Amino acid sequence: MPLGLYISVPFCRTKCTYCNFASDVFSRAVFTRYVDRVCADIHTTSETAHRMGGRLESDPDSLYLGGGTPTVLDSQQLEYLFVTVRQEFRFCPETEITVECAPGTLTPEVLDTLLRCGVNRVSLGVQSFVDQEAASVGRLHKRATVLDDVARLRQAGISNINVDLIAGLPHQTAESWRESVEAVIALGVPHVSVYMLEVDEDSRLGRELIAGGTKYHAHFVPDEELTADLFETACAQLNAAGIAQYEISNFAREGCESRHNLKYWTRQPYLGFGVDAHSMLLSAGDDLDAVRFSTSDSLEQYVAGEALNRTGVSRQAALEESFFLGLRLNRGINLAKLRERFGNREIEIVSPVLTELTSAGLLERQADGVQLSSRGRLLSNEVFERFLECGAGTPAR
Repeated sequence: MPLGLYISVPFCRTKCTYCNFASDVFSRAVFTRYVDRVCADIHTTSETAHRMGGRLESDPDSLYLGGGTPTVLDSQQLEYLFVTVRQEFRFCPETEITVECAPGTLTPEVLDTLLRCGVNRVSLGVQSFVDQEAASVGRLHKRATVLDDVARLRQAGISNINVDLIAGLPHQTAESWRESVEAVIALGVPHVSVYMLEVDEDSRLGRELIAGGTKYHAHFVPDEELTADLFETACAQLNAAGIAQYEISNFAREGCESRHNLKYWTRQPYLGFGVDAHSMLLSAGDDLDAVRFSTSDSLEQYVAGEALNRTGVSRQAALEESFFLGLRLNRGINLAKLRERFGNREIEIVSPVLTELTSAGLLERQADGVQLSSRGRLLSNEVFERFLECGAGTPAR
């Protein structure tokens, strides 16, 4: 089974108010120490996989640099990461190599480096094509910046481009959101990711919203009902434009789905390197289905060499994951394949929940498959919780 690789670069030019990732603004003096540590981890991949009890696949078909903003690194640091990865893993010409970029960070030197290193896909964190909305959450670019970046990427030969949008930003209205969605369609990119604003205590904007305050333009954030409406509007507009929804938050023209992200939802093996990076490998033994392990979400603790956090994935847990990850995809889950892998009795345990959620209009049944309905995608967390509550994966007696 082909392997996916992920490298976390937790550095940004500015920390967006909605961001709940382990990324921040750091002194450039830290960059070299961090890259050195990541490269050292890549060189010890085999030993790490063995120590974690995982089975290592050596031939990746995807590599993803995310963050953070990987393109804040200088060209030498970026090239060092790519050279190190290629020393340890065999890449084929068809390998999908993605780099996340904040609009405005693609300098000519950085773009030349990406091309030299074989990058063939770029993901742009646009979030909004309305300048006021982008500025209100700390984004430094303007709409014109995005258009220029896309034009230069295409001129350089990189046409496989993703654009991220967020529904629910401060000052967003139905009209301004439609403007952003129409702009991304007009841009002609083959992949679009659309997220609804997350309100939690892990971001400055989320904390302010929970507190009922007015910092960070929190009092201009649309309510949950309008945000859900915005998301549904985007689904309709993008699907009508031939950019079809294939996962809750992801849309693509035919053949342009994100190979790397599909690994997460279909439980294929992947390795993560860097701060707050997660890995999953199939188990090398018979007692577990897989092993998951992750690094610290603290930059200092990671660079200092804090031990990995390991979790064994039993067959029971693997079945649960198959439901709540697989249902994220529009194509849903093939129950026949799950029966073949986990046994008929295991699937029968969840049959009442499938019936309940189908009757509630949250799931749709087709032949021997099951998938989220349009309403189910909006309430996906509630759907996933039901599978955990029902005892999916209870050991057969």
